[in-house]
Amino acid sequence: MTHPWHLPAGSATAGDGRLVDVTPESAGWAYCGLQVRTLTADQPIELATGNRELAVLPLRGAMRVEVGSHRFRLDGRDSVFERVSDWAYVPIDAEVRITATADAEVALASATASTRYDPAYVAAGDVAVEVRGAGPATRQVTNFMSPERFDGADRLMCVELLTPDGNWSSYPPHRHDDSPECPVNNEEIYYFRIGRSGGASAADDDPGSGGFGWHRTYTPDGDVDANVQVGDGDVFLVHRGYHGPCAAVPGYPMYYLNVLAGPGGERSMAFCDDPSHHWVR
Repeated sequence: MTHPWHLPAGSATAGDGRLVDVTPESAGWAYCGLQVRTLTADQPIELATGNRELAVLPLRGAMRVEVGSHRFRLDGRDSVFERVSDWAYVPIDAEVRITATADAEVALASATASTRYDPAYVAAGDVAVEVRGAGPATRQVTNFMSPERFDGADRLMCVELLTPDGNWSSYPPHRHDDSPECPVNNEEIYYFRIGRSGGASAADDDPGSGGFGWHRTYTPDGDVDANVQVGDGDVFLVHRGYHGPCAAVPGYPMYYLNVLAGPGGERSMAFCDDPSHHWVR
């Protein structure tokens, strides 16, 4: 079943190597954005951040990031399924240049912001990784830009999540949409990559491989009822409602990047479980 918040791979592109280009305007909200861009070796891209702060996260390959007098080398990784990556923070009102040392792919997560922080580099060894859940709900959470692990940003929050094939994540279902059931208010983007057991992404190995998983977002009154099949490179925009679970089918591990931001006075990734399923936690 299709849903307007589900953006299949290739449906949110904008040229110039932008595989994904989600802005607050295109999403219909106020804060969160995401670009996923391919980079050609030694052909830099240049951006003016304006009122948006960025996380520069290598998905594949290494790159240099220049922000004013700051110079960062990101060692990156061969695949999101290989290991945790180093990353860089770019504040509002900045000029940034990103140059790949070989062909690469980068995620530029962003949020509307008003307070300017300093540019920053975070080494892969300093990124917090936790194993969450148990049994078929076991998954790996990479807290590279959660509020508890990185406090040098105004509104932007990001985490990565790896779900082994055959397992479930984003469970129990939870929400953070300033509803009567939950006063926390954050927009959220899911960016999915689908892998192969023992390999890189399914799309890298075989564009026709058909690797997929599932994602659910819903409200108790049924006004939102999205139960969608997601493929490699898909995006889902969580405007409101309980979201979860995500399911990685056998043979195809699932990666997703979560980008969150909202109007709260301080960065918080707090949420409220669906009370029907809270007992599972």
